[in-house]
Formats: sequence, C-alpha cells, structure tokens
Amino acid sequence: MTPFSILITLAAYFILLFTISYIAGRKADNEGFFVGNRQSAWYMVALAMIGSSISGVTYVSVPGMVSTNQFAYLQMVLGFVVGQLIIAFVLTPLFYRMNLISIYEYLEDRFGTSSYRTGAYFFFISKMLGAAVRLFLVCITLQFLVFTPLHIPFVANVGLTVALVWFYTFRGGVKSLIWTDTLKTFCLIVSVGLCIYYIASDLQFSFTDTFKSITESRLSRLFFFDDANDKRYFFKQFFAGIFTMIAMTGLDQDMMQRNLSCRNFKDSQKNMITSVVCQFFIILLFLALGVLLYTYISQNNIQAPQKSDELFPMIATGGYFPIIVGILFIIGFISSAYSAAGSALTALTTSFTVDIIGTKNKNEQQVVRLRQRIHLAMAATMGLVILLFNALNNTNVIDAVYILASYTYGPILGFFAFGIFTRRKVADRYTPLVALCSPLLCYILHTHSEAWFNGYQFSYELLIFNALFTFIGLALLSRRADN
Repeated sequence: MTPFSILITLAAYFILLFTISYIAGRKADNEGFFVGNRQSAWYMVALAMIGSSISGVTYVSVPGMVSTNQFAYLQMVLGFVVGQLIIAFVLTPLFYRMNLISIYEYLEDRFGTSSYRTGAYFFFISKMLGAAVRLFLVCITLQFLVFTPLHIPFVANVGLTVALVWFYTFRGGVKSLIWTDTLKTFCLIVSVGLCIYYIASDLQFSFTDTFKSITESRLSRLFFFDDANDKRYFFKQFFAGIFTMIAMTGLDQDMMQRNLSCRNFKDSQKNMITSVVCQFFIILLFLALGVLLYTYISQNNIQAPQKSDELFPMIATGGYFPIIVGILFIIGFISSAYSAAGSALTALTTSFTVDIIGTKNKNEQQVVRLRQRIHLAMAATMGLVILLFNALNNTNVIDAVYILASYTYGPILGFFAFGIFTRRKVADRYTPLVALCSPLLCYILHTHSEAWFNGYQFSYELLIFNALFTFIGLALLSRRADN
C-alpha cells in the first residue's frame, strides 16, 4: 500500500468515527462524560468492551507469538473468563451499591484518604505509561508506513495522533466511547475474519482444509503441563489470568467506567459475561490467523521477519494479497489502537478530576471547566511520554513499562482484597509505604527466583505475590474494627 492510500483509509475511518462521537456526545454533561449517565444498553457496552480489551499491541503481537508460545496464551484467557465472573458477581454489585464515579472512592470509604490517593496515583502512573506505550507503537508503525515516505517528522506524527484521540473523546467521554468502541469492535472482527478468508483462499484451502491445517499444526498446542519452570506452564498462566483480569479490569477505572455506565448491576453482569466469552473466541481467531500466516510464508518461501510482531503488518501491507487486505489491516489496527488510547485518556481524566483534584463543593460548570483542562493536560502529557520513548530509542523501554504496569496493579489488588474480605481497620497514613514496599519485594523475588527456587522463573503470577505482600502489610498495620 502507498502512503496516500493509507492516509485516505485513515481519513475515511476518522470521519465516520468523529461523526458517531459527535452524535453520541453532543448533549453529554459531567455524568455523561464520567459514567454515561448510567443509561447505556448492556449489549452495546459488551460490544464496546471487546474492542477496548484488545489493543493495537494485541492486534499485531498475538498472531506472531504462535511461533514461540503456540496457543499457550489461551490458557491465560481461560483465566480471564473466571476472573471476569468474580468481577461480575463480587465487585460490580459493590460498586453499584456505593454509586461510585471512580472505583477508588471505595478505598476512601473503607480505609481513608491516604489509601484512596495511593490507589488513584498507582492507577494514574500505570495507565499513563501503558496508554503512552501503546500509542508509541501506533506512531512508529504509522511513521514507517506513512510519515517517513512523506518526509514528515515524528513529532508531527505524535501531535496528530494524540490530537485525534483528544478530539473524539473531548465532548462525550464514556457516552461517546460506548458508541465509537462498538464501531471499532465491528471493524476489528471483520478485519481479522476477512484476513483469514483471503489468506486461506490464496493457500487454496477450503473451510475443512483451513480447520485441519490449524488444528494439526505444531504451532497450535494449547496446554502445557509438563514443566513448572516453563513460563507457559498451565497453572501459571491460568491463575495469573484470573488475577490479571481482576486487577486490570475490575480494579481499573478505565475498564470499569464502561461497566458502571449500565442501568444497573444486573445489566452490567450480562455485559461482562458476554464480552469475556466473545473475547475468548476473538483471541482464538488471532492465534488461528498466526498459524495461517506462518503456513503462508513457509509455502511461499518468504523470509520471516526478525521480530514476530512485524509478521502480520509485513504480509498484510506488503503486496502479497489484494489491496483490500492491507486496508482491512490498517482499519483493524487503528481501531484497536485508538480504542485503548481513547478509553485510557477518558479514564485518566476521570480519575485525576475526581480522585486527585476532587469535585466536592464545585458546581456543574466548575467541574466542566476543570475536567476539560485536565483532559487537555492528560493528552499533552501522553504526547510528551511518547516523545520520551522515542528519544530513548530503546525497545526494552516497552518491556520495562509493561513490567512496571503489572507491578502497580498488585498493590491495588491487595488493597481491595483486604477491604472486601476483612473487617479490620488499618493505620491509613502508613498504607502508601505498604504500596511501595510490595513491588520492591516482588522485584527482589523476581530477580533471584532462579537461584533461590531451583531454576523457577516467575511469569505473570508475580502479580499474585505483589497483592499478597500488600495484603500482609495491611494486616500488620490493622486492628480489629470496633463493633
């Protein structure tokens, strides 16, 4: 695809996106921005949640990962399903009963102001870095495909990318996101499905041949029970999936903001169960696409790229298939990438406005002005962080940010677990110290695990230990509640 054909595709997509965003958000007030006036239909939220849970990184990474991990990722996705059920039947009724705008308000009610601010700051750091790194990957992909051939500098690329995200979330917030994310989910599913169709057709596979090729491939191994030291070991992946889903969806303002926009917690539960089941099958489609991509390059003697993340973009836009495949890839990639960035920007604005600055004793217009200034500041900060990643010019920064993000959710998980499963009071002013010490202990455990535990390597299950250390720390600072 040429740079101009990609730009035309992007322009057409964003015209449609902005139109939907304007119609959905033109009458949104503060409650509409923060929680969609709690009037969202559950099936619309379910569709939106599918798009928001699959980022641009997932879109390009999951098909490529089958070369080393086979279908092991589905073990973690099975854990996601269990984790989502826990969120739906434990956390969601609690949050609705308390009528929360920000879920971290629960920590203030349960423990005090220090715990409340700690949870909000940990979320802010994690979400800002995670959203910025996702947009960074979008920017470098667009720089390679579009802006470098047109001799446009990276800083202009970043400015345009962040401005687009800011613009379509500015007016409506969650109220707009529900509708725009539904569009993105549709584009995502259609693009992956049609890419599979075109690749299978080029390989001259029938439906039966395609199914057989995938299921009989060595790349489609799903369960790993034989080596506990392997990062793909089933119980590591499954239990990590449960707690990752609880922490990064149930205790994440970004994700729960949509769930709390339903009319009641019963509707929210329907949405959550529907979306996680659909997510399982969509991830399965991505993995199946990966097997077909490797089958295709093998049969056509095409050199695989050094980085597995580059396989899908290379095949989709490299002229191997009709131009429609490249267009579908661009639309799916942009849909998933901007969905994650837009929802993150809205959640950051909500959390910073409600949790860190505060809206008490402010009227509607004062909150609107405050929220709009913070929304702009969050977008500018995100752009600066992206430019910082580019200046460092080291892809290891991406890995470091994702590790940091997993660490920051551990204390949040520990705080909520202690609050929900015990009735004890804690010394609130010392809780920030616990939240800082727990990730530090996890880092020590992670770096020494192979020497201390006979070659054992920690994977995503480190999140569980992070939450456990936080829970123990809070227990040490607690006393029995007065009756």
